[in-house]
Amino acid sequence: MSLPRPFPALYCIVDAPRFGSLAQMLLFCRECVAGGASLIQYRNKSGKSGEMLSHARELHRIAGPGVMLIMNDRADLCLGAALDGVHLGQDDLSPLAARRLVGERIVGLSTHTVEQVRAADAAHCDYIAIGPVFSTTSKQNPDPVIGTAGVKAARAATRKPLVAIGGITRSNCREVMAAGADSVAVISDLLINPREAVRGFLSLLGSVSPA
Repeated sequence: MSLPRPFPALYCIVDAPRFGSLAQMLLFCRECVAGGASLIQYRNKSGKSGEMLSHARELHRIAGPGVMLIMNDRADLCLGAALDGVHLGQDDLSPLAARRLVGERIVGLSTHTVEQVRAADAAHCDYIAIGPVFSTTSKQNPDPVIGTAGVKAARAATRKPLVAIGGITRSNCREVMAAGADSVAVISDLLINPREAVRGFLSLLGSVSPA
């Protein structure tokens, strides 16, 4: 699957450990899609392989056409669940190795510095994530905050689609996009009333002119 053009402005992340059951997680996903989400990542840093594969297959089943589904970290599970792509961290499989596994599926890569962005720009990935932009509680040991200045620096270092992540909410997403991001990845600010949250983000992001 090739990247959609333009790249979706909102990158929804389904962080599995935040939900008490599979049913709750699937309801969250349905509500995000109902709100207009077209790009969703399944993230589960503590799950076992079998559980993650089952979750991903269920997400694939209920997401419907037109929704791009990305597996966090695991290229093998991306294939097993027939998702559209895989998102890698700096300590995961290399983009080249992932590309050999997933073929034409999408490969994304997390970065935290301009140097890493430059390396990713030359690597076998389709889009680059940069962050954390703001303080975040989604990781136990987050990298240093880069602010919107870090987003601007990352934008100058690559022409690939740039996804900003880390502490992004409806109150600050416009300034992040104005700094040069093509998309904002969000976890926490979608959890309460996700349908309306997604609609709110899309409304805000639809009227931003990037730097």
